[in-house]
Amino acid sequence: MKHIGPHVSAAGGVESAPLNAQSVGASAFALFTKNQRQWFAPPLTKKSIDAFKENCAKAGYEPQYILPHDSYLINLGHPTEEGIERSRDSFVGELQRCQQLGLTMLNFHPGSSLKEISDEECLDRIAESINLALDKTEGVTAVIENTAGQGSNMGFSFYHLAHIIDKVKDKSRVGICIDTCHTFTAGYDLKEHYEEVWSEFGDVVGFQYLRAIHLNDSMKPLGSRVDRHHSIGKGLLGIDFFKKLMKDPRFDEIPLILETPDESLWAEEIALLHSFE
Repeated sequence: MKHIGPHVSAAGGVESAPLNAQSVGASAFALFTKNQRQWFAPPLTKKSIDAFKENCAKAGYEPQYILPHDSYLINLGHPTEEGIERSRDSFVGELQRCQQLGLTMLNFHPGSSLKEISDEECLDRIAESINLALDKTEGVTAVIENTAGQGSNMGFSFYHLAHIIDKVKDKSRVGICIDTCHTFTAGYDLKEHYEEVWSEFGDVVGFQYLRAIHLNDSMKPLGSRVDRHHSIGKGLLGIDFFKKLMKDPRFDEIPLILETPDESLWAEEIALLHSFE
């Protein structure tokens, strides 16, 4: 069974997110547990935590289908000591917020070298950051999202993801979220070579680490290394790709998250995708 939903707003408090997801017919959803453009935020109140859990229960959302995302400011591979310490502190805070909400995953972009250190050193720093954060928290899996490879961003190659995982000590608490747009623009041709790409992912990373999918079409072409999402079936990946994915049992029972740009289409996109099952 497929569980699909968008990254919804949590304006007014995290407790609004499950209600926003329910309003578009979602069976999964993503959210920010705080302002994504701030390093730190006031602690969650007991009232908000209780209301979030109550609204999730009423709407039937179980933690394994909820995918919180961390702040865009965090760079776990930052080349400077000041930058990496602030990122690590913020990341621990994000994991702790997930713990408080009873959530089991935190999705994040791995990090960037800022062209000041080697790719390998950056990947090692990311793995070290994950290890330090997992040591300070419990019950939440760090879910690394592959990137399009813009600028000096790491994580666009399956080998980057495998490198990080290899150096994470507690492999029961690390996972991967594959973004379909990022994968395509990073150079993996999911449109014309669907099976070959997923086979490579399985060989290099391993499906045992797959925790979620970001379902996005792409405005930019294969290998462009540019991250521009498009609505389902309206981009260069095309509708046939999504038909294949929705029939693929490897993606059952994980959150399939829409980050498509036109939220007025979310309910329609969810219904369309379910029609392909």
